[in-house]
Amino acid sequence: MTVSIVVPLYNEEENVEVLHERLKTVLDALGTGYEIIYVDDGSGDNTLSLLEEIQKKDSDVLVLSLRRNFGQTAAFAAGFDFARGDIVITIDGDLQNDPKDIPRLLSAIKDCDLVSGWRKKRKDPFITRRLPSMIANWLISKVTGVKLHDYGCSLKAYRRDVVKNLRLYGEMHRFIPAVASWYGVRVAEIETTHHPRLRGKSKYGISRTIKVLLDLITVKFLQSFSTKPMQFFGPMGIIFGIIGFGISLYLSIEKLFSGVNIGGRPLLLLGALLIIVGVQFVGMGLLGEMLVRVYHESQKKPIYTIKKILGPGK
Repeated sequence: MTVSIVVPLYNEEENVEVLHERLKTVLDALGTGYEIIYVDDGSGDNTLSLLEEIQKKDSDVLVLSLRRNFGQTAAFAAGFDFARGDIVITIDGDLQNDPKDIPRLLSAIKDCDLVSGWRKKRKDPFITRRLPSMIANWLISKVTGVKLHDYGCSLKAYRRDVVKNLRLYGEMHRFIPAVASWYGVRVAEIETTHHPRLRGKSKYGISRTIKVLLDLITVKFLQSFSTKPMQFFGPMGIIFGIIGFGISLYLSIEKLFSGVNIGGRPLLLLGALLIIVGVQFVGMGLLGEMLVRVYHESQKKPIYTIKKILGPGK
């Protein structure tokens, strides 16, 4: 078994050398082949220079330097693309995750495909970090159906075939356990150590929570309707259309049999609006179906994933 460690870094000049020493101490004791992939996400300090010096002295290190700050999801995606290990482990570069938990992740992944860390005793401010995280974790678990205590923990272990089949964007890295579970990936969670940030500045805040909530809507839609958008837009269109038609029919009967003037009634406008909205939703569903078909056929992207192939020559 070989191990790839993926570490995204953004302005972590105060932590990178200490982190590398701690990683080496743990990984050398494993007795297995490994590589450390540092992804510099457009740092504006001396992070990249320090990484270049580390790489010169250590052949087990690969440094990826992104042209600008693309965000943590893009940094993880770059690391996944270059990872060669059988097991891929991600860890933050701020020293809050403990490299000593890596052997426990490797032990736990023997019985599953993805292991997520749980910072049970988290050392972050309650109002600005822990409370928003608790709300987000509860909401994500409810919406996706994949119940984890800590979606935001970067300390995770993946089997190679899991990360090689992922397509990440936005803030989707925190939703990987939910996305992977749709393909039948077995997900486990273990408690991990968490340390307070001693050096450097945190890149997290309330604004990121809002981005996470918006991405959650996208994840839920993709989870349930990515290959069948008509089943999402169609029912709403039909409901709106039926209600609008019912209102219009009621007003028409009143006009024909009672002679009531319906021209200026707000209910008439509501009925017409609902019919129009209903037609638009059905139209969006049809357009979505066409886009999905074009996407899958042009990309030759299957709507399934294969875990194993058994047979001659396989």
